[in-house]
Order: sequence, then structure tokens, then C-alpha cells
Amino acid sequence: MPSAEKSDMKERILETADKLFYLQGIRAIGVDTIAAEVGISKRTLYNHFPSKDTLIAAYLERRFVRARPSDKPPVEQILATFDSLERRFAAKDFRGCPFVNAVAELGPQDRAVRKIAIAFKESRRVWFRERLKELGVADAEALATQLVLLVDGSIAQDLVRDDPAMARAAKEAAKVLLRNAGVDVGGDAVKPVVKRKRPPQ
Repeated sequence: MPSAEKSDMKERILETADKLFYLQGIRAIGVDTIAAEVGISKRTLYNHFPSKDTLIAAYLERRFVRARPSDKPPVEQILATFDSLERRFAAKDFRGCPFVNAVAELGPQDRAVRKIAIAFKESRRVWFRERLKELGVADAEALATQLVLLVDGSIAQDLVRDDPAMARAAKEAAKVLLRNAGVDVGGDAVKPVVKRKRPPQ
């Protein structure tokens, strides 16, 4: 099989696996189902992905999308994260975080999956931390962790409630955290009160 054709087939398999794993669950979908959906034999699938574990790892790596560089102010980038989540929540095919789903399904003992999931979550936390450092936040490490918790919490709430407004609630909470850290988030941001020194008696 020519290299280009082989690469195209591999992408077709991976794209199909991505859709089925995410929407129906990793345990629920076998390689037979994926092969049938693509229109190939199981043997052909194994020529590209030697095992289901290999395919699962490739699926998660495919989902590992890093945030793109932006020229927007750091605070806008941070808050835009929650706007993006709200749009994603409103999509009919939203089934939560694929990394959390994978660990929940396969268990923490699956070290390969857990390693990819941790790497993804940490990359998001580091992204928040770097934006916070640009804003001059004193304890960027701690606040980055809190923002990540807001993201994950809003995802869990949306899955239970099927309510995209959970992302908006998380955004408002993020604003409070940012204000408390001395960041001007615009709008009705609370400005620090400057106390006047009492004149000597």
C-alpha cells in the first residue's frame, strides 16, 4: 500500500474511532465495530493499529489540542475559555471531557491513558498560569489550579444538568477569583479602596 494511501486509511480509522469512542464509550466499542464502520477487515485495522490500546492512545493524542497563541490581552484569553466552553456545551455531540471519560472507563490502573490525561490537564493548568504571570498575579500557580477546577466543574455540571449556562456561572466565579488577585476584569470590577492617612492629632 502506497505511503499516502496508508496514511489516509490510518486517518480514516482514527477519525471513526474518535467519533465512536467519544459518543458511545471506549469499552462499548470494539475494533470489529470500528472496522465495519470504516469498511475494512479487522486485519487491515490491525495493520495500522496493532491493538485496541494503541488505537485508544492515538485517539486521546488526537484530542490533545493545545491552545493557540493569541494577541488578545491575557484576561480576555482566560475569560474566553469559558465562552468557548458554553458554545461546546450547547453542541448536541458534547459528552464531556474525553480524558476524564477515558480514565473513568478504563480506571487509573491504565497507566498509558492516565499519563495522557494528566499531561492534557497539566497543559491547560500551565496555560492559565502563564496568562496569570503575564497579568502579574502573585500566586499564579494556585490561581491556575483554581481556574482549571472551575473548567472541570462546569463540564461536570453541564453533563448532569444539560445546561450550557453552567459555563457562564463558572466564568463569573473566575472573575471573582481574578478580582481577588488584583486583576482588572473590566465592567463592574471592584477597584481597591485607598485609605487616607489620618492627620496627626
